[in-house]
Amino acid sequence: MTYRFHASPRLTEDWRHFRFGKADGVATVTLDRPEKLNPLTFESYADLRDLLAELPHHRDVRVLVIRGEGKGFCGGGDVDEIIGELIKMEPRDLMRFTKMTGAVIRAMRECPIPIITAVHGIAAGAGAVVALASDFRVVGHSGRFAFLFTKVGLSGGDMGAAYLLPRVAGLGRATELLMLGDTIDAETADRYGLVSRLVADDELDTAVAELARRLADGPTLALAQTKSLLTAELDMSISASMELDAMTQALLMTTRDHAEFHAAFTERRAPRWEGR
Repeated sequence: MTYRFHASPRLTEDWRHFRFGKADGVATVTLDRPEKLNPLTFESYADLRDLLAELPHHRDVRVLVIRGEGKGFCGGGDVDEIIGELIKMEPRDLMRFTKMTGAVIRAMRECPIPIITAVHGIAAGAGAVVALASDFRVVGHSGRFAFLFTKVGLSGGDMGAAYLLPRVAGLGRATELLMLGDTIDAETADRYGLVSRLVADDELDTAVAELARRLADGPTLALAQTKSLLTAELDMSISASMELDAMTQALLMTTRDHAEFHAAFTERRAPRWEGR
């Protein structure tokens, strides 16, 4: 069953530039070029952008997990397939590319579905920003982050990193990471505030699955609105934030889920969330 609000094209189930699967309310994107540390390409950027636009129309998806195959999460943009081509492009096409990469990160923040990134090994360049844009970052002890953009002669503020990183790690840490481009290990990333959960590598899949299950079984409307408020209120005044909070909360008070909480509390049982 699809939304009546969905247009004529069918939802895409088969994506060519990464693996995509769904099970029990959890969608998983697996970057699957392990021989090159799962680099992003023109096509995989575009596919991610389009998937994130489609995902809210999948009635059977309540959580998205992004992970990498092999020894690392994502080594960033493919040096041969992207950087080698960018130096040949005209400014018009370069702008189209940079806007597309930014659209991926904006779509991650605007997607109402919670997003978990599972990080093991390296998350570098664009891979680090994708992890940064997620709602939760579950990181194995082998995890490493590197915002490498200045090391290739480009601005550290790529794909919204200069917007997001100070809000996650603070201006001082963001300045250090984006200007110097140094690689930090999982423990340092945890201390900087980049890590939601730090686990042993052999516990990474289990920790991600447990968090995904908790989110998928939770009150999806409440979670979606919380994510929306967290993103929207980053640049609001306190009075505007309070007004938006009040309107959102009043709306959620009319939902079946809120009534279900009261019924479950009265009957001394766990709530059965419907997302309505």
